[in-house]
Amino acid sequence: MMAASLLRRDKRATAAQLKADLSRTDNSSGVRQLQELLDGVLDPERPAGDAEALDWCRCLVAGGDGFEEFCRTVRSYDNATLCGLVWTANFVAYRCRTCGISPCMSLCAECFNSGDHTGHDFNMFRSQAGGACDCGDGNVMRESGFCRRHRLKTGENIPSVPRDLLLMSEVVLPRFIINIVQYLRDGYTEPATERDLQKVLQQLEPQISFLEDLTKMGGAMRNVLTKILTNPQTFKELSMGTFENLYAKKNYEKYLAALKSSGLVSMEEKLRHGPGAVEPVPGAGVGAFGLQGEIPCWTPPYLSDEDQDGGQNVGQRKRVKLSSSTKDPSIMDTLKHKCFLEELLFWTVKYEFPQKMVTFLLNMLPDQDYKIAFTKTFVQHYAFIMKTLMKSHESDTMSNRIVHISVQLFSNEELARHMTEECQLLDIMVTVLLYMMESCLIKCELQDEENSRHVVVNCGEALLKNNTYWPLVSDFINILSHQSVAKRFLEDHSLLILWMSFVSSFQGMNLNKREMNEHVEFESQTYYAAFAAELEACAQPMWGLLTHCKVKETQEYTKTVVRYCLEALEVWFDAIGFVDEPTPNQLTFHLPLHRYYAMFLSKAVKCQGLELDSLLPDQEMLMKIMVHPLQIQACLSEIHSNMWVRNGLQIKGQAMTYVQSHFCNSMIDPDIYLLQVCASRLDPDYFISSVFERFKVVDLLTMASQHQNAVLEPEQERPMLEGALTFLVILLSLRIHLGMADDEILRAEMVAQLCMNDRTHSTLHIPENPNPKSGIVPGSCSFEAMLSAVADFKAPVFEPGGSMQQGMYTPKAEVWEKEFDPIMVVLRTVYRRDVQSAMDRYSAFLKQSGIHSGNPWPPYKERTPLHPCYKGLVRLLHCKTLHIVIFTLLYKISMDHQNMSEHVLCMVLYLIELGLDNLVQEDQEQEVGPHCHDSWFPSTSLLSNLHHVINFVRVRVPESAPEVKKEPPPSTSAEAPALGQNLREAQVFSLVAERRRRFQEIINRSSREADQAARPKSSSRWAPPGTPPPLVTEILEVRESMLSLLLKLHRKLSGHQGSFNPEQLDEPPTGIHGDGVTAIERILTKAAARSHQNHRCILELCARSAPPAPPKRSSSADKKIMDKEERRQRARERQQKLLAEFASRQKSFMETAMDVESPEADTAMDLDASEQQEAEALYDCVICGQSGPSTDERPAGLVVLLQATSVLGHRSRSAEPKKLPTSDEEHIYPADTCGATHDVRLALLQRFFKDSSCLQSVSIGWDGGVYVQTCGHTLHIDCHKSYMESLRNDQVLQGFSVDKGEFTCPLCRQFANSVLPCRPGQGTEISAWHGHSGKSLSVLIKEVEDLQDQLGAFPVSISTESNLTKEMESVIKDIKNTTQKKYMDYGKNPGSPDNDFLFMYSVARTNLELELVHRGGDLCFGGASAAVKRSCLNQLFHVLAMHMRLYSIDSAYNPWTRLTRSAPNRPPNSLCDDDAPEVPMLFRDVPSLLIIFVLTMPQPLRKEHFTCVAKVLYTLQFTQAIAALSAKLSPEERLAWSTSGALKKVNGLVEISIEYSLQQFCLPFLRLSCLLQHHLYGDDLPGCSREEEFSVLAHCLGLLPSTVNLSSPLTSASCLEWPICAFDLMSQWCAEVTGLTEMQTDQTVSLLVQDPQWAAPSLLQLPENYNTIFQYYHRKACSSCKRVPKDPALCLVCGTFVCLKGTCCKQQSCCECVQHSQVCGAGTGIFLLINASVIIIIRGHRFCLWGSVYLDAHGEEDRDLRRGKPLFLCEERYRVLEQQWVSHTFDHINKRWGPHYNGL
Repeated sequence: MMAASLLRRDKRATAAQLKADLSRTDNSSGVRQLQELLDGVLDPERPAGDAEALDWCRCLVAGGDGFEEFCRTVRSYDNATLCGLVWTANFVAYRCRTCGISPCMSLCAECFNSGDHTGHDFNMFRSQAGGACDCGDGNVMRESGFCRRHRLKTGENIPSVPRDLLLMSEVVLPRFIINIVQYLRDGYTEPATERDLQKVLQQLEPQISFLEDLTKMGGAMRNVLTKILTNPQTFKELSMGTFENLYAKKNYEKYLAALKSSGLVSMEEKLRHGPGAVEPVPGAGVGAFGLQGEIPCWTPPYLSDEDQDGGQNVGQRKRVKLSSSTKDPSIMDTLKHKCFLEELLFWTVKYEFPQKMVTFLLNMLPDQDYKIAFTKTFVQHYAFIMKTLMKSHESDTMSNRIVHISVQLFSNEELARHMTEECQLLDIMVTVLLYMMESCLIKCELQDEENSRHVVVNCGEALLKNNTYWPLVSDFINILSHQSVAKRFLEDHSLLILWMSFVSSFQGMNLNKREMNEHVEFESQTYYAAFAAELEACAQPMWGLLTHCKVKETQEYTKTVVRYCLEALEVWFDAIGFVDEPTPNQLTFHLPLHRYYAMFLSKAVKCQGLELDSLLPDQEMLMKIMVHPLQIQACLSEIHSNMWVRNGLQIKGQAMTYVQSHFCNSMIDPDIYLLQVCASRLDPDYFISSVFERFKVVDLLTMASQHQNAVLEPEQERPMLEGALTFLVILLSLRIHLGMADDEILRAEMVAQLCMNDRTHSTLHIPENPNPKSGIVPGSCSFEAMLSAVADFKAPVFEPGGSMQQGMYTPKAEVWEKEFDPIMVVLRTVYRRDVQSAMDRYSAFLKQSGIHSGNPWPPYKERTPLHPCYKGLVRLLHCKTLHIVIFTLLYKISMDHQNMSEHVLCMVLYLIELGLDNLVQEDQEQEVGPHCHDSWFPSTSLLSNLHHVINFVRVRVPESAPEVKKEPPPSTSAEAPALGQNLREAQVFSLVAERRRRFQEIINRSSREADQAARPKSSSRWAPPGTPPPLVTEILEVRESMLSLLLKLHRKLSGHQGSFNPEQLDEPPTGIHGDGVTAIERILTKAAARSHQNHRCILELCARSAPPAPPKRSSSADKKIMDKEERRQRARERQQKLLAEFASRQKSFMETAMDVESPEADTAMDLDASEQQEAEALYDCVICGQSGPSTDERPAGLVVLLQATSVLGHRSRSAEPKKLPTSDEEHIYPADTCGATHDVRLALLQRFFKDSSCLQSVSIGWDGGVYVQTCGHTLHIDCHKSYMESLRNDQVLQGFSVDKGEFTCPLCRQFANSVLPCRPGQGTEISAWHGHSGKSLSVLIKEVEDLQDQLGAFPVSISTESNLTKEMESVIKDIKNTTQKKYMDYGKNPGSPDNDFLFMYSVARTNLELELVHRGGDLCFGGASAAVKRSCLNQLFHVLAMHMRLYSIDSAYNPWTRLTRSAPNRPPNSLCDDDAPEVPMLFRDVPSLLIIFVLTMPQPLRKEHFTCVAKVLYTLQFTQAIAALSAKLSPEERLAWSTSGALKKVNGLVEISIEYSLQQFCLPFLRLSCLLQHHLYGDDLPGCSREEEFSVLAHCLGLLPSTVNLSSPLTSASCLEWPICAFDLMSQWCAEVTGLTEMQTDQTVSLLVQDPQWAAPSLLQLPENYNTIFQYYHRKACSSCKRVPKDPALCLVCGTFVCLKGTCCKQQSCCECVQHSQVCGAGTGIFLLINASVIIIIRGHRFCLWGSVYLDAHGEEDRDLRRGKPLFLCEERYRVLEQQWVSHTFDHINKRWGPHYNGL
């Protein structure tokens, strides 16, 4: 009752009264009243999100004050020293690696910008999962990186909080929180759908936002909230409900039901049933957790046996007992909630992490007590969270939000350690990981498909495919990065066993079976999921653990891990049923157990000083271990030999991923290292033979010229043999884990990358350690120092085609010379073409530096010495099996057997040289010697076997082989051990195959090879099912040693007899650069230097080959080689000749094609040279190839591009470009631009004067004018039409629209959209209309007046419609369609002829003005500039003139009469018929008048008439200049001018002389007139200095009598030639202005003082640092829709801020960027995309990505700001962008255009 009355009272007054009651000593009545009031306000049966209830809570918490005021007061007591700002996905934050202790550290922009990070390694990033600012947290970052605000320990100076300030909060908030909890309980229903959950959350949004607001009040309020959230007593009282309150009771039961349905048991329930007697609730316990009835790897102890065997077991799983240290074995299914915080987190999980709840929970983290309590709660719910994640439909969003929370908790080492010790965090994580993978295990089919007991994860499952395990693995890696936690993990043996069983479930996943018959139907793309899973779930934790095993003290850890790895491997071999041979045609790239073993072995030897042998298993186990990594290496070769082609492209994808930079460190490197370890400990003959057998090339290694290979197609033999040899070379050369220091590894990796291709800094993918706390990070000191040591930086450049290069690093010369290592390149190439690229670059370097001009072989590189542990590896080079292979291959190559290649020889020589450089002491080897094939070589030392001669070899060959036809050698052979000599080579491998089945015998070395020698060949298992042709045994006479074969090959390669000079043996070995000849010479020299016997043998062999009568066969072979070489040489010369001829033809063609200037100009120049007088212009059609004149019936035309342009309109007076605003105070004012000024002028004229007269007094086209440009190529118009038709039928078009008339020039492929007809050439009249006749000015004026009257006399008769006139009309239509209607209709009567007239002459003006701009704004450089070379102004003038003859100028208003006669005696201001006067002559634009006169007179115009017009108009221009200048001057200055004259500076009042000002005023007119004259008559434009420009142009135009001396200073007045008395004419013009009564003086003056000078057009000036733009604009609201755009963009021409692709600002289905491009640039827009740092160009209906003008410190773009490195303006690029805009060449230079469909 009382509560009801309180509810009706004023909220603030009630709150104040209750606060006063509570503050009393006896506050029981106050508490009671408040509780009753809250019962009413927070009645859970009221609808959720009730605004009234929220208002009450606000007032009560504030205790009678205003809520805002209360917030301010509480904030003043904020003692938090952390920033803790929480952000959600897509927020832009910073990470500084220099300041960070944890790799996950991040800062908000405000803290980052107010801290000092100069010179640090930082980057900006867009948060993916959300995060929080760590500023002020010393556990995560160094104090030096704190910002100014958080560096001061604010907590020390803050006064303590007054007791009564938060009194109300302490009572109200617990009730408010239980109210939220009750709504969450009520709202949850099983099964919950996405929509139901969203609905509840939507209703609760205001309440949760209120809690969020409270957390932002600072430390004092957070403290109160922490106490409430973590107090078990409060929770108990409020949560469970009492017997009276039925609602609360029911509500609590709903909560318990939710717990049960989640597969969780509350503690009370557990205790009630007693341990071991728990009846699993349906859906709880095992049901929920062994999914689909599968039983987990381990079983909670309280489940009965029947339950354990209840499901269908997948494979026979090894049960794994939970770690003994786990206090509570029921990790997966027990939860106990003791406080609000715990239940709130439970509901947060149930509702799948709503963003608001997550933000609230994170906002509380700056409170230390809360942080510890919350972390405990989070860990307690961890298993439940992951189970929920697995079931979620929105696993991506949920993953991000989980990590958003966990990264804040686990990045803190202290907290992570605390959780590990107190809450078994490690146990929980490993257990949950195992549980997760349980759900997707399948039987492994590797090896023994039928009986395999091994189970692996199925990569096709959503869990792996969608990376659902990512949050869990990410947390695990995060906590393992803390040393204290990792050590605890490594000490806990039961955990390690669990972990190994987890890793085992990835061992052998994603098994590939080679398709032998037909192509696989469906290419599975699961392989990437498998690689990602191994990298993230196995390799990254491994790297994390390895980081903590770096010193001797941690030896025990390594030993333990190695022990458990070996145990797990044994279990695995046993489970897959592996004995000694891998099943053929199976391949898995995933062997994480092998790789764990390898990496811990490597660490143990390298960092911890452990003995390798103490960690290795017995020989039998080593043999097993080597099998699968070797299988991968062989299969890589098979894949590249196209043997797996029927498995589809994905198998190549796997092979490439395996060696890719992100994976190679964790995959191929450990595999090769493991094989090196095995090779160093196993019998070398056994190892070598295993390699060749695994690569399937045993059958090829015979000395017979023909053989049968049961397993390889003939075309696969060569690549497989190359693969086997290359693998051996890599195995024996690679030292990454065998003794190289970290710096050497980094250097070698860097050199390999740079040798393949020049690299930008970010694409220098050095295989990185995936664990962020270790290894080399690009940007770290050693990385940068190493990079500058091996590479030169090439600054960003521009290529002629306009494509932009980024800053590149290229290897230094000495790197190519001394460090280029082809073996490392082969190991690291993802694409085979990169190896070729490296060799090409190497070859180019050798040629350039003059070291070697031919085709070089890969250089041989000396290796780092081996670590003593691995010395056994060298034995591979000194085993008879390898020597037999080398001998056989040398023999086969010298005999030109098939399937041998240069690469094979290269690798064989490499192996020989490696053997010579790594000799083994003979005495050690002697004991092994007798056991091997004595028949071939006497010793195991390569040095002594080199000179050993092999006389006879027995071979098995098909009957058809050439060997069969030979006579067998006489049986009375002198060789005693004939059987030994005649042993067939292939028997080496059959021996091995025999031994292979007998592990034990090999290990004990007790077998007698001699006994086995007599056994039959046992490689029969390779025999094909068909019956092969019978093989015959033949004895082959060889009589060669390796040395003799090498000398033979030397002769063969060098191409002449006796090529090796024995004297070379005494010299030091030749350099490493050269071809095969150099390599053989180097080997022979080394062999001779290391053994006297070899030296002697070589001398003998050389002497033997020297006699004049060599054996016939060899001479014919040599002859053959010589012929071959000669033929090659001749072919090369022929080819060179042809190429040179082709190049010269192409050059002359380009010259003729490109230099098609306007034909009139050509003919004019011919005249100057006084050659042919009546040459008619000829045109080459680039389609039909015919050359001829353009005629009325078959006109030719120029290929042109018409585009609307506003470049001229964007010019301003100031030469300084406008600055882009980067703060609210800065603005851009567009009123001073050329376009705006002209619009204002025309509008003012139209107010007071007659419209038709106004439209002839100005030019338009400053904005939206039409610019015409050509590539200079011509074609017949009818050819063009058929060309367009063919384009229309061609469907594969991209980038342009044929329907809009667009095409590319058939010859140069330049973009175009129209054809401008060329007028038929008038060669005969040229002399007449070019020369001067010496008539007086008055005669010429009269002639001009007559010409203006006879408009009809036009060369093309109007009456006859010829093809030419049709085409001219058509091109006029194109010109009009190019721009928008608003840019053509300036008159008061739209569509009137006056409008059309204005538009037409303005097109000419626009093109002339733009040419002036392209020439730099003046004509000082004269000549024809590059832009002008392809000018089409002449043709354009002709077409416009033809069109303008349709309009006649009324003679009464013809301006010519007003320029050349004194006016009739009518008052100047007398009104005409339409009540508006004509525009006074002094207000008219003189260049416009010039163009009107030229275009309206009959063509071609005689030059003397043109000069006459120019002279007359100059008088008007000069008068305007004087009028404008005097109007500008003050009365005193005017007086000074009249007394002292034009040239003097007056008392400092006039800064520059009057004469200079007059000249500057008249110059634009002179420039335009000269340019026009140049195009009409082909006159040269003389170059001059800036000071002389006026006089030179005046002379050029003929304004000066030719007698005037140019060297004397010229005044502007001396150029005048008046048609009548100057005073009369000027008075008349002035009277027209003074007679205007309607206009006010300031308007008159503004029309008079028109300044024709404009600065060159320029884009906005941008700030140096991109961050300045980004910080201001990426959060800025759009001016039209008032929202922050998702993709903000900036116009670089005018600075307008627009929404890219935003539907918010769409108008008439046209997005804002496209609209703006039409308004601002008449269809051309240049936009900077703020969030991507790139520029896009919009041109009409197309757009393209231009690139970026902001580059990082390494000259590299950062598109989409992915790397987030600081970016700086590249002035050169910005100039290029500006130049392309001004010259209108975007269409030509940028190639990748696409339609934008108005969607930008």
